[in-house]
Amino acid sequence: MSELPDLESLRLLVDVDRLGSLGQAARAGGIAQPSASKRISLLERRLGLPLLERTPRGSTLTPQGAMVSAWATQVLSAAEELMRGVEAVRHGRAAHLHIAASMTVAEYLLPRWLGELQSRESAVQVGLDVQNSAEVAKLVGGGVELGFVEGPSVPAGLTSRVVATDRLVVVVAPGHPWARRRTPLLAAELAATPLVVRERGSGTRETLDLALAGHAVAAPRLELGSNAAVKGAAREGAAPAVLSGYAVETELATGRLVEVATQGIDLERRLRAVWRRGSTPTGPAATLLKITLSAARDHP
Repeated sequence: MSELPDLESLRLLVDVDRLGSLGQAARAGGIAQPSASKRISLLERRLGLPLLERTPRGSTLTPQGAMVSAWATQVLSAAEELMRGVEAVRHGRAAHLHIAASMTVAEYLLPRWLGELQSRESAVQVGLDVQNSAEVAKLVGGGVELGFVEGPSVPAGLTSRVVATDRLVVVVAPGHPWARRRTPLLAAELAATPLVVRERGSGTRETLDLALAGHAVAAPRLELGSNAAVKGAAREGAAPAVLSGYAVETELATGRLVEVATQGIDLERRLRAVWRRGSTPTGPAATLLKITLSAARDHP
């Protein structure tokens, strides 16, 4: 694989596309045009593609450059989401709005919601605790204004609203025998197989345990405390794993993991916002809740 391009070079390319010329993109980035030209040339060498068509009248994107610009826009958006999440974790309890979220919600949904919150209330500072769903419920019961959980049930003492839906999937390494099976996996067979699973207290584990209730369940092969750890073990062929569809989307698209079809196993679940019963979210917490509910309506 070629050396990864730096974000500022990708941003420069996107600005050329957005503004119509290298000169305007350079001014927008606060750099001299010769420096911008060198940066684009280095990006072309790293990617092995011609990105700009240079003429006496100026520079425009080549067809390859236009494609790279579209992909770069997604990379930059993801990087911005990453930094919003980092800022929220770093600010912690000193923030104006203190929230808690389960790992799946925090990794794959919350950064986008925080971006929308920032666009509406730019002065708000968000602090984020990332825990499993059981711990999130405890934090909300102890004073955190708003939480997000992923278990199949509503924790006691809390009010909830559904903000997203999710489906757990069974995944294996490409070399696992299940990767080539032609018949769906039944609940009894899944239950009898030692799996790589999330820890007890996580919403993912609670959903899986409920789906296999009534069957003789084998002891886990591995019980791990994060989605990344479970994915890593599954990729190395330790055993099949069961994880959120959000968590394995990239691995399935790139072929690093293979989804195993199931039959007669209810692996659907709802992701919820929760707050203390008898209270009503106010201020930035209310705004964030509205954002998540709007996203749920747009993507049921």
